[in-house]
Amino acid sequence: MERYNGGNAGDAARVRAAVDPAAALAPSRCRVDRVRRETSDTFTLDLSAIDAGTGFHFGAGQFNMLYVFGIGEVPIAISGDPTKPEKLVHTVRTVGAVTEALCALKKGDAVGVRGPFGTAWPVDEAHGRDVVIVAGGIGLAPVRPIVYQVLAHRSRHGRLVLLYGSRTPQDLLYAKELERWRARLDVDVQVTVDAAARGWRGNVGFVTTLVARAPFDPKNAVAFVCGPEVMMRYTAVELQRRGVAPADIHISMERNMTCGVGLCGHCQFGPHFVCTDGPVFALPRVEPLLTIREL
Repeated sequence: MERYNGGNAGDAARVRAAVDPAAALAPSRCRVDRVRRETSDTFTLDLSAIDAGTGFHFGAGQFNMLYVFGIGEVPIAISGDPTKPEKLVHTVRTVGAVTEALCALKKGDAVGVRGPFGTAWPVDEAHGRDVVIVAGGIGLAPVRPIVYQVLAHRSRHGRLVLLYGSRTPQDLLYAKELERWRARLDVDVQVTVDAAARGWRGNVGFVTTLVARAPFDPKNAVAFVCGPEVMMRYTAVELQRRGVAPADIHISMERNMTCGVGLCGHCQFGPHFVCTDGPVFALPRVEPLLTIREL
């Protein structure tokens, strides 16, 4: 597994370019240390290395290919703490045979891991600036490492704002962690759901509705957005309406990735291959493509 010590998207690209393609296709063996159920269809895997010398250094926003022996592999964003490379964390939604097999893994089972791949969130661009994170659904998983990274170096940044939307209260990821972050005086966490349930006392509506009243300076902010493409498109509109420059808005296009190294072509998005050119893109690079149906 390639070692990566953080940094911006350009750093990740340089590290990735140095990876031997043959080695990138060979999975490292990892051990399942814990399986945690997050929602009815989503769970989190904690992994550690079996093979000596395997490292988990990654940049926030990168992804791994998780391989279930005898079944297949899927690309999954790394959702753990970049400052704690001894543990690899992935949050997975069950949507097919491989993810169902991942869900069925038990403590002590082995899983294959290739990576890390892709570009990282350019958190270094936010030094001295407000950090605005907007996530929808399972899109909270790829941006969670940003929160860890900013909190580990809190004095380097201005405000830290997390806006998170989910379908229902039962679909919220990392509910206990959200409450811990909300209790901090140096983090502003706002959560909304599309459909409220009995006992829900929070916001109701799309996550885009939170942008207008979020406490950040749009002229001095960097935004990181992850979720369904339609959600990211309208979030970008709202952020620009607040005054955030398009170049300061970054989105993650985790879609249709299969090989992780740009060989199969499944992830082609206009002129880009998401697994190698992304998944993190500055908005101006892909904004025109977001409005093209079935691209």
